[in-house]
Amino acid sequence: MLTKRTYIVPVLLALFLPGAASAASGGESSAPQIGPPQTKTATIAVLRRPVEQLHWAIRIELKKLRAERRAKLRRQDQQGFGQLPGTVSRQTLDAIAACESGGNPTAVSAGGTYRGLYQFDSSTWTSVGGKGDPAAASASEQTFRAALLYSRSGSSPWPRCG
Repeated sequence: MLTKRTYIVPVLLALFLPGAASAASGGESSAPQIGPPQTKTATIAVLRRPVEQLHWAIRIELKKLRAERRAKLRRQDQQGFGQLPGTVSRQTLDAIAACESGGNPTAVSAGGTYRGLYQFDSSTWTSVGGKGDPAAASASEQTFRAALLYSRSGSSPWPRCG
């Protein structure tokens, strides 16, 4: 079903086309003809903008949803691993992380043995209660586990950085 807009747009397009202007200046007076090709083109032009607006609105909503999800994960991280065990300070752990991995929670050593912010090996990671891959754990969990290790062993697990 065609809308009124579909018929108005081809007429307006025909009025502003160079061919229509030259015909009017040449003295011939002819009404613009509305045919299927113009109607089809006009219908596409009429629909293009709403579709683009819809795509734009979807992108904006997806960005909002992703930001909300990241904020929720951060809150969960802080609730679960916010309090550091032992007496180690956050500054000490930050210095170790900067030295060991450059502050990258997904860092993996060249050989693949040491992983995460504090470059845990798998046996040390499991000894402080970690499960799975240390580099896949959140930065908050890695810091929590490093604080446990530091309270148990001091800086000896990090001979160059501790």
